[in-house]
Amino acid sequence: MKAAGDRGLLHRDHPWLGRSVEDTRTQRRGMLRAIAPDGDKPTPVAWLLPVGGGMEWTTAPENLARPERITPVSPPRTRS
Repeated sequence: MKAAGDRGLLHRDHPWLGRSVEDTRTQRRGMLRAIAPDGDKPTPVAWLLPVGGGMEWTTAPENLARPERITPVSPPRTRS
């Protein structure tokens, strides 16, 4: 049985998925791709991809801040 907010493969739902957010730990912006475990670690982390492309990185979900505003031309949410 899935827990509330569980999207399968241990991915969690988050209202900012597919949006550009700030990682307050690194002061970088990236697109939130997923909230999911990293390897064998049970605690979910936020998976971010630089907006212009590059190497994905992880951070604690509580480090996410300042999501981009939703506008009529905002990209659609991604499915991880």
